[in-house]
Amino acid sequence: MTTRRAMPRQADIARAAGVSQATVSVVLSGNRARVRMAEATRLRVLEAAEKLGYVPDPVATRLASSRNHMLGLYTFKTTFPTDVADSYYPILVGVEEEAAALGQDLILFTGRGGADRRAHDATAIRRTRVADGCLFFGRHVPDEAIGGLLESGFPLVYIGRRAELDGRIPFVGADYVSATRQVVERLVHNGHRNIRYLREQDDAPSSTDRERGFRQATAGLPASVHRLDGDGIDLDAWRREGVTAVVVEETDTWTAYNALTLALESRNLTCPDDLSLAVLGRPPVESAAVTGFAVPRREMGRQAVRLLVRLITREIGQDSPAAQQLLPCAPVGGTTVGPVR
Repeated sequence: MTTRRAMPRQADIARAAGVSQATVSVVLSGNRARVRMAEATRLRVLEAAEKLGYVPDPVATRLASSRNHMLGLYTFKTTFPTDVADSYYPILVGVEEEAAALGQDLILFTGRGGADRRAHDATAIRRTRVADGCLFFGRHVPDEAIGGLLESGFPLVYIGRRAELDGRIPFVGADYVSATRQVVERLVHNGHRNIRYLREQDDAPSSTDRERGFRQATAGLPASVHRLDGDGIDLDAWRREGVTAVVVEETDTWTAYNALTLALESRNLTCPDDLSLAVLGRPPVESAAVTGFAVPRREMGRQAVRLLVRLITREIGQDSPAAQQLLPCAPVGGTTVGPVR
């Protein structure tokens, strides 16, 4: 059972700042009464409030309701997508659709100090408490900030499977293990044995899940994993080693896929005539010709909103098995996988 830390009160801030609770109340209310106060005192109170993670609760002023019916949305990507081809776009569409269907408003949270600081801005993350709960998504988790929210009992849901913080983070993700295994099994069914999995250096649960599915499908075969490095891809050497098929992971940067595409084009190689190719997801430019699977991003956004509302209303707890969900990925047949030549 997870021990939850109580939300800080104004009395806690008063003790930390060495002032009276009345002084704290004046500072946090914006000093509307124009009480004379030293600037050093005001700053000390604000600093103590920030360190303790105190966020004024707008619900406290409402007599008829204990909820705002407002959900937060916080992404760790540098900017929100402006192109519908962006992999985050369908997630945001699903979030908006389901929030509207459930009568919830959305609050977009932005970090302080510009895009470079945003991903690890603990103060910005704590501000999400002004909402009833918050949706997060990004490849990595700032453990301390998210851990603090979990310990306080604040409802949150990550979009994408998370293994950090001892597996305590509620999430709605895609079942990349099963989807990858099915794609690679198709290659094996077509006679491929020496299969190369090309992935990026960056580690994230979505990448490790894909690698797990790959290894399950190629157990006992001379298959291998290649992490992309600065030396690029030597397809000639791979083919001399007997590699007949390559699978490449989908990420929001598409570094590995783009590197492989350039290597194929530079050698005038085609798929599947010279090499079978499968993408563990979909290519950045949607094409029905490429074999892989479709990530249910729109449905992930919708289900994440539903799960968050269930946590807010205490229909389920954050420790419930129902607070972690994986959705299946639909296979895409494509034409880039064929029998071994």
